[in-house]
Amino acid sequence: MDFSQGCKDKKKKTIDQSMLLCCKLYISESRNLAALDTIERAARLDPESVIVNKFEDREYNRVRYTIVSYVMHDSTGSAIYSPLQQTVMAMTEAAFGAINLEQHSGAHPRLGVVDDIVFHPLARASLDEAAWLAKAVAVDIGNRFQVPVYLYAAAHPTGKALDTIRRELGYYRPNFMPDALQEKPDEGPTCVSPARGITMIGARQWVGLYNIPIMSTDVAATKRIARMVSARGGGLPTVQTLGLLHGEDSTEIACMLLDPNQVGADHVQNYVEMLAAQEGLDVEKGYFTDYSPDMITEKYMKLISSAEQ
Repeated sequence: MDFSQGCKDKKKKTIDQSMLLCCKLYISESRNLAALDTIERAARLDPESVIVNKFEDREYNRVRYTIVSYVMHDSTGSAIYSPLQQTVMAMTEAAFGAINLEQHSGAHPRLGVVDDIVFHPLARASLDEAAWLAKAVAVDIGNRFQVPVYLYAAAHPTGKALDTIRRELGYYRPNFMPDALQEKPDEGPTCVSPARGITMIGARQWVGLYNIPIMSTDVAATKRIARMVSARGGGLPTVQTLGLLHGEDSTEIACMLLDPNQVGADHVQNYVEMLAAQEGLDVEKGYFTDYSPDMITEKYMKLISSAEQ
């Protein structure tokens, strides 16, 4: 009997049936192809973590990687290991080695080279497991790379919202970097490296990311519409927005749908079109920047299965 094959089959069965975590890793670069190649090679070092999607926006000079892997537990049911932790650390190290934030500019706001890392539970995984991994990665990044890290949502002790922290740090000013931190970070030093900046790390349930092009260069009008659409501006509940310049001949409203089941993309699209018409502006059909949770899980399983054959 081939015991080694039996062990492989047992491990494969455990992984296939385990709970999955998804990481969305936002990096402030999309024009430097050599830097992106370095980051992606680092991601491929562990085949048990898989990049299932990559969204680049050259106007924003920003890229987002969607990475998935499993989470394992001890005999008490506590999460103890996920390949995502080392994969995210490898990609982060590659990003810090290849990108200097002082040389970065783009239409999208940012505070760090590795600007945001958020973990979502997939399949049967729980938000607690996503928060466990977020906090573990935060400790690693803060200590190893000496970068201030702010935790948010389920990873934060009081569930502090990402947009609240960003406002405190001046995130919404284009190409801004604070000289001093007004709020003490959750991990890492209290001083900021201009080359690396600050990293946000959180955990939360799935969020829909939906961008709506406005066929106008009137950024002020686009920002007015974005604010009226957002929950903060008295618009749609569970919707956050940013009005941004996007290329030479258009602007865009970037929407974060915190509860897509409550307020979905169609509702937001219709509301933006109504408000834009009042401004005399044309609106194009919006687009999601990532797959649905079910599609991401399906893609992960297919990629893992093909890699094992």
